Amino acid sequence: MRSLAIGDFLIGLGVLLVIEGILFAASPTWMRKAMKSALATPDNVLRAVGIGSAVLGLILIWVIRRPI
Repeated sequence: MRSLAIGDFLIGLGVLLVIEGILFAASPTWMRKAMKSALATPDNVLRAVGIGSAVLGLILIWVIRRPI
């Protein structure tokens, strides 16, 4: 079971890198603007968005991986 979890983690990490790479390659100017916007956003807003994204991701994983 442990190797399955590590495999899932590595697949998720790979998908993240692919998506990030495509975004930077397709529109570097937009990504630069997005990073500048993130630098100007207050920490509490970034923290709330990060926690919300993490919770949403966990729910999505749970829904997909739960036994039927």
